[in-house]
Parts: sequence; C-alpha cells; structure tokens
Amino acid sequence: MSHSTLRQQLIDTALAINRYGINQGTSGNLSVRVPGGFLVTPSAIPYENCRPEDIVHMDLEGRWQGERKPSSEWRFHRDIYRSRGDAQAVLHAHPPWCTTLACLGREIPPFHYMVAVAGGTNIRCAPYATFGTQKLSDLALAALADRKACLLANHGMLCLEEDLQQALSLAIEVENLARVYAQALQIGEPALLNQEEMVRIAEKFRVYRQR
Repeated sequence: MSHSTLRQQLIDTALAINRYGINQGTSGNLSVRVPGGFLVTPSAIPYENCRPEDIVHMDLEGRWQGERKPSSEWRFHRDIYRSRGDAQAVLHAHPPWCTTLACLGREIPPFHYMVAVAGGTNIRCAPYATFGTQKLSDLALAALADRKACLLANHGMLCLEEDLQQALSLAIEVENLARVYAQALQIGEPALLNQEEMVRIAEKFRVYRQR
C-alpha cells in the first residue's frame, strides 16, 4: 500500500476515533508501520484540519524530517515497532471508560470472556509516567507483553494490531469492556473467569482470526 494511501487512512481513522467517542480533540495519536519506520499523526493539529502531507514519517531511530513535528508520544510507537513484529498499527487515545479505570490504577480482569480479545487473561494498567517520556514507553511495553492492549495509569489506553481498521475495532472493544466492568463495580465485584477458561477462549479467538 502506498504511503499516500496510508497517510489518508491515518487521517480517516483519527477522525473515526473521535466520531466513535474513543478520543477527544487532539489528545490521541495513531501510526502505521512502513518499511524502515512508520507514519505517525502530527503534534497539535486537529484531525479535521490534517492533510496527508502533515503526517510525519519517522525511522526506527526516532528521526524525522519536515515542517511538522510527530506526536509527543512517538516514543512508544517507535518502541512497539522495534520490539513487536506483530504490530503493524498503533492507536493511543483517551476513551472515557478506559481512562476512568486508568485513573484508579485498575486493570481489566477476566470478568468477561471478551477480555481475551486483547491477547491474554487481563488488560493490564501500566504505572504512571509523564506523557511523551521514555519512562512511559518502557512501562507501556511491559504492560503490553503478550498483549495487544493496555491501560496507562492516569492517562488513557494503548493498543496495537495488524492494520488500522483492526486497531480501531480493538480500541472500541476495550472501551466497551472498560464501560461494562466499571458499571459492574457499581453493584459489586464481578465473578472472574479462571485461567483455564481464558486460555481456551484465547485459542478460539486465534483459530477464528486465521479463518
């Protein structure tokens, strides 16, 4: 797929995360892998004003050229691509329910079988670190180990997938799980599925995706 097509897809997906209520304003950021690096949304430009030429190309050393600066969170995009061969697209946003749990420092436990859609038995919450820092990137990568999504304490949500459309779908699903979990907590502590069942579900998801 050409860079110009991917640049437009990034803008379209960025507009979609706001439209779906996954993000607000310019707070989120998105990227997609290309040979030798990645394309990432620029810093501080409203998505509705973003043009394909505003999308920033970066290499895996964190270098870029051009008038636009990359998102301040470019470090965890770079580090995910450097360490995760399965990552072809990365999405970071501040969904209301994910952010609610993140502000409480709570992970999403296996209260529902769909938690396995993020690749494991839970959706971890990375400890807090200042946005845009290498420390935040390191903590996020640890929380993403063997997972496709995590929460970022007092911040938001981060996920990776095989393409932008799947990244958007995963973000929507994780936000829905966060909402239902937070609602369940208003009544009591929900029953949790055991490790054996979650492993079984994860395998069923893996086979389903292969089809």
